[in-house]
Amino acid sequence: MSLDVAYHRRRMAERLQDPEFRREYDAARDTIDQIDAVVRALDRLRMDTGLTKAELARRIGKNPAAVRRLFSAAANPELGTVVAIAGVLNAEIKVVPKEPAPDVTRRRSHRASIVA
Repeated sequence: MSLDVAYHRRRMAERLQDPEFRREYDAARDTIDQIDAVVRALDRLRMDTGLTKAELARRIGKNPAAVRRLFSAAANPELGTVVAIAGVLNAEIKVVPKEPAPDVTRRRSHRASIVA
């Protein structure tokens, strides 16, 4: 069975023409991308240290299913959980300012990073 997404793509293209919608969409996409980057970095560190997801969950006092979901599903993890995982993996979470875009003068955006 093939899913026809042509209508959705057309509708999204139309909505992205609205500047307000586009700003909100881009902001949401940036947030999701940053969360994904942090989770991927933590998962790489987890694999590099040889810890299973279940062992990592035990070390931070979380249900193993919750940790598996964090690394395998679209999730918005609690910051406390992210910090606890980073601690077990001998890493820390830092917020690092991005360079502003040439046309941005009023507001600076920040990006989190993992430091091992």
